[in-house]
Amino acid sequence: MIAFPSTHRKAVRSACPAETEALAADVAGRLVAGDVVLVSGELGAGKTTFVRGAARALGVRGPVVSPTFTVGARYRGRQVTVAHLDLYRLGNLDDEDPALLADYFSGETIAFVEWPERAVEESLGHVVLRVALEHLGGDARQVTLEWRHGEGRRP
Repeated sequence: MIAFPSTHRKAVRSACPAETEALAADVAGRLVAGDVVLVSGELGAGKTTFVRGAARALGVRGPVVSPTFTVGARYRGRQVTVAHLDLYRLGNLDDEDPALLADYFSGETIAFVEWPERAVEESLGHVVLRVALEHLGGDARQVTLEWRHGEGRRP
């Protein structure tokens, strides 16, 4: 398990997709129902790979793919529903009905939001963690985890 300094911010190097998924699985063990995780990075940075690793750790079986064309997907885990949103195609949410995404954020769901910069953070629910993925060349990535202060089980 990764130890976080008192700042609750940690940058980790991932050499391959399997390491990114393992890191996400570790993160998933710190999440509780009602939490929202914002996952950002360029196209191909590994956002969906990160979400897949967390979803697997939460007990999701079957394919976990980017919901780019459907905006969101819900998966049943062992004890919680996992919501996976991809806001890339929305442009921004200023002109959208606020209820469009409301069903993905509940006290019984852990939600992962790709391309969160397309929305106002306050509209995304109880954000506990920001994840930023950056290309380092080849399959290597830098994954920066920034936890919100004052969160119960978090780091």
